[in-house]
Amino acid sequence: MNRRMLIAVGVFIIIGAALSPAQQTDQVRKDEPTAAGKVFVDLLAKGDYANAVAMFDSTMKSVMPEARLKETWESVTAQVGPLKGMPGVKTQKYQAYDIVLVTCQCERKTFDTRVVFDASGRIAGLFFAGATPEYKSPSYVNRGAFKEEEVMVGSGEWSLHGTLSVPGGEGPFAAIVLVHGSGPNDRDETIGPNKPFRDLAWGLASKGVAVLRYEKRTKEHGSKLVALKNTLTVKEETIDDALAALALLRKTEGIDAKRIYVLGHSLGGMLVPRIGKLDAGIAGFVVLAGLTRPLEDVILEQMTYIIGLKGSLSDADKKQLEEIRKQVDKVKNFKESDVNSSELVFATPPSYWIDVRGYDPPEVARTLAHPMLVLQGERDYQVTMKDFERWKAALGGKSSVEFKSYPKLNHLFIEGEGKSIPSEYDKVGHVAEYVIEDIAGWIKR
Repeated sequence: MNRRMLIAVGVFIIIGAALSPAQQTDQVRKDEPTAAGKVFVDLLAKGDYANAVAMFDSTMKSVMPEARLKETWESVTAQVGPLKGMPGVKTQKYQAYDIVLVTCQCERKTFDTRVVFDASGRIAGLFFAGATPEYKSPSYVNRGAFKEEEVMVGSGEWSLHGTLSVPGGEGPFAAIVLVHGSGPNDRDETIGPNKPFRDLAWGLASKGVAVLRYEKRTKEHGSKLVALKNTLTVKEETIDDALAALALLRKTEGIDAKRIYVLGHSLGGMLVPRIGKLDAGIAGFVVLAGLTRPLEDVILEQMTYIIGLKGSLSDADKKQLEEIRKQVDKVKNFKESDVNSSELVFATPPSYWIDVRGYDPPEVARTLAHPMLVLQGERDYQVTMKDFERWKAALGGKSSVEFKSYPKLNHLFIEGEGKSIPSEYDKVGHVAEYVIEDIAGWIKR
């Protein structure tokens, strides 16, 4: 579900012996973001996660508490080795934000840690760029069975870079558009070392289905979207670009315009019915772990699950959950008159929350004539079997809708054992081959 909150880790040295580490970092970030960025990385390297978290703003503290930050950094260093030095630091300025890129030279690889500071000097975003191993395609991919070409989805200021995978041989081919989950996803929906959208694209193209994937608007145009922070909704975040991708495929040579499908993952699956209401010409939908319940409720559920993994809760854990509950209450109490407010809750404006309020994906889907395939990983703790059962309850009576759940799969449709935990996303894996086969078979039927 909300990778922006929980996974999109895309998530975003010694100064004065008389000051505590927390006081030192407070002073540095006020004076010089470049130095503060190095202080932060140095704290990570020393394992001083408490003082590193002390540099976060309130939203970052809620979505990336000390235990999660520790787990994330240790998963990075497990892949690249311990930090050996910080040979370079660059800064960028965007409106009130200072973006600091700290080059981290590790034992096996060099990468950038991107630290975003707000106007008060607090860390509002954190991202480890290039800290993952090289992608190796799964065994079910036949690279000789398809070709790829770079395309542009949409036009004008919001146009997006994308990749179209087209099977070899005679067309026209059935095609499918991949619609991301939440967060600033790239076209591969990269999470740690995993690229589930590339797995899907290459796997389906190997089986004769063309696939279009593209950079999400919040990834390619993230800085420009900041200017829309008071009016942003899922329309600008996701829906408009999915419709533009469909329009591109319909005019692409070799694609059967009558057999173009949409696959939505997580938030993308949740929005499939809204996309369907706007485009009756879509051949059908595939929903992968499609959320059906209010986003704010699921954020609280996810964080309760993650914090609860450690067993007994400390006073700090309880305080953190209480803070999240307060933010959930804020979301639920937004009024229509708040739609243009600049207040952010879970780093998201009221316009976004108000837009999705009352939206019930399965109920809207019931009004559509499109065929649908609804798939769910039974080990998924982000979008759970509760959501899958809601899809079944609303659509189970429609002969055009099929359902399937998989006992071993997590939110990324990658196999695992036992209870799914966040660090599982940091292990190399691939979308299960039988998921590729089920989607390709359904499209061909």
